[in-house]
Amino acid sequence: GDTLELTCSTIGCESPSFSWRSQLDKPLDGSVNSKESRSILTMDPVGFGNDNEYLCSAFCDHVKKEKSIKVDVYSFPSDPVIEISTPLNVGEKANITCMVPKVYPFERLKMQLEKDGSVLGMKEFYHEEHTKTTETKCLTLTFIPTFEDIGKAITCVAELLIDEMEFEPKKRQTSQRLSVNYGPRNTTVSVTPSTTVKEGGAVTMTCTSYGNPAPKMFWTKHLISGVSQFLSENATLTINSVKAEDLGLYECEGVNQFGREKKTVDLIVQGALKSVRILPSTSVMSRMFHRVHLHSHWQAAETLGRESGFRAWAPAQAARVTQQCLRGSTTPMSPRLSAQAKRLTAMGCLDMLIVCESGRCTIYGAQLQDAGMCECESSNEFGQQFKNIMLDVKGQDYVIPLIVVLSCLSPMAIPVLAILVYMSRKAKINGSYSPVNAPKPNV
Repeated sequence: GDTLELTCSTIGCESPSFSWRSQLDKPLDGSVNSKESRSILTMDPVGFGNDNEYLCSAFCDHVKKEKSIKVDVYSFPSDPVIEISTPLNVGEKANITCMVPKVYPFERLKMQLEKDGSVLGMKEFYHEEHTKTTETKCLTLTFIPTFEDIGKAITCVAELLIDEMEFEPKKRQTSQRLSVNYGPRNTTVSVTPSTTVKEGGAVTMTCTSYGNPAPKMFWTKHLISGVSQFLSENATLTINSVKAEDLGLYECEGVNQFGREKKTVDLIVQGALKSVRILPSTSVMSRMFHRVHLHSHWQAAETLGRESGFRAWAPAQAARVTQQCLRGSTTPMSPRLSAQAKRLTAMGCLDMLIVCESGRCTIYGAQLQDAGMCECESSNEFGQQFKNIMLDVKGQDYVIPLIVVLSCLSPMAIPVLAILVYMSRKAKINGSYSPVNAPKPNV
């Protein structure tokens, strides 16, 4: 494909004549231009027919001189080409092919594939039958990429081993960085300032995942119902003003066409108590000596990882107080009682203090003097909530038979009056009193 000029010149003769011929008198496959003491044979372009030995003859005054030259034709026009059969995926087979186009003589060609300087495969073509044509020769290897191959270089080296010929370059090579596809891996989540944040504060959660192509990031939140709530497609999720309902399990997922990987983080929100309820109602009616159950429920801004204190005041005559606390109305806490009873008043008011982690009070053997106000207090380091309930104790209906006999005997008047006063006072203390079926006084 090149242009070749062969120049034949003489000295000692002003106007010689020239002639050109090839070995075995083959066609010259070129043009001749002679002028004065030189003659030029031009081959444009050089082909396989020019792979021959040429003889130049010069004549001057019946004197003949000759000179020959051997023309060797080769083809090594460009660098090798690397082709990969399919996109490289970690752990999956692929064919890597090195091609040397339009090479001649190909039986002198040597090819090899290298990875970061290490030879993966080599091929020579000396055993193939020689033909006067240019051919594209290939070296193909099966390759299974690993994570360690990411970013490494594959190099195809081709060398035309013709020592007797002087040409450059005799060696060509091409390199290509391996682009290996793989699913998301090494996914991590960082939380600023912390996974525990106070209500009203700000929190930023950043998800990082590595893959090729670069993974898309998705944020979701696991709801109590078991459903995942989609939040964002950004790698960074920011909550500027944290609310109680923001606490829970957050999940970051990196996704590309070769896989997905998830990472979760628990967000704990610290805040004041939101509400306190006492069941069955704000007023309870109970018979004397019956058992009374008071249940308290509260919702706090934080329901994971931290305990809230609970205090309840109960009447002094309660023989036993037990409590069972529910967080968010669903999650029981293990009870840890620290009770100390103190009589504060004599009017059946709140005179027992319970400090615990529960919300159930049982009063055994309720009596009339136990009637009064019961107060439930739920607190943690961020605040407290109170709830009151009026406990009414209903006395049993009963009749006190009383026969009063009055006589004119003055010594009996004072004891009878004393009995009436005593029973009247007793009735005021314990409920009510009325004489039933008493006979009419006889005077």
